[in-house]
Amino acid sequence: MNIKDLGQVASELILYGGPYSNLAALDALYKIASDMNVPPEAMICTGDVVAYGSDPVKTVELFRSRGGIGIAGNCEKQLAANAGDCGCGFDAGSTCDVLSRGWYPYADKAMTPEIRRFFASLPDVIVFTQNKRQYAVIHGGMTDISRFVCPDDPEAVFAAEIKAIQDAVGPIDGVISGHSGIAFEMVINGVHWINAGVIGMPEHDGSPDTRYVVLKDGQASIKRLSYDFVGSATRMNAVGLTQGYDRALICGYWPSEAILPLSMRLGKTA
Repeated sequence: MNIKDLGQVASELILYGGPYSNLAALDALYKIASDMNVPPEAMICTGDVVAYGSDPVKTVELFRSRGGIGIAGNCEKQLAANAGDCGCGFDAGSTCDVLSRGWYPYADKAMTPEIRRFFASLPDVIVFTQNKRQYAVIHGGMTDISRFVCPDDPEAVFAAEIKAIQDAVGPIDGVISGHSGIAFEMVINGVHWINAGVIGMPEHDGSPDTRYVVLKDGQASIKRLSYDFVGSATRMNAVGLTQGYDRALICGYWPSEAILPLSMRLGKTA
């Protein structure tokens, strides 16, 4: 396991996940960071720089040119290994699994050997200290990179993941995660669990805004990210990525609720 220790970090961080090949969203976040005087080294990504969107290479290039800090998500792992699917953890035959057969080959075909090597070099876990509090950054779960950990999961799910993290990196005060596409925070047995959400796809709530988190002095603030979602959707259409995620960027509803627990399903589709 590749664990990267950032040591003591700035008192204000931007945490985010899933740019998802959505170049406009990542660019918008960097502009916000600049306005906040938050440097790139104080921005941490929970993985999946590449996924559903139309600009996988340009999104990676922007991330790297800004000195992006982040861990490998399941998409980075699969693309680095020249795997045949995204490894997202979708149930075989589910709508999400079927839809992934549209966007993943597009992303895979766009990858260069250099990008695959870069993805292979990314850490599995990042640890850092902010104001005497120790945090660990993971993608989905520690027991499974593609595990969808949702806010209404039983405490035992979070406790098992926290134990697995602590077995690997030692005592922690907080966890930064991603993958599920839903930003949330909670405290489990004294450990602050923060899912930073994703910036490349809305939260299945009827708004095109996506999410990121500002972590300052131990306090997490979930923020909305507004960007040119119409332009991103138009580019997806132009390259043939019309499996439903293009419409999700505009209407704010995912093309499938299959990965969501029943309590979070809205009965709406994109």
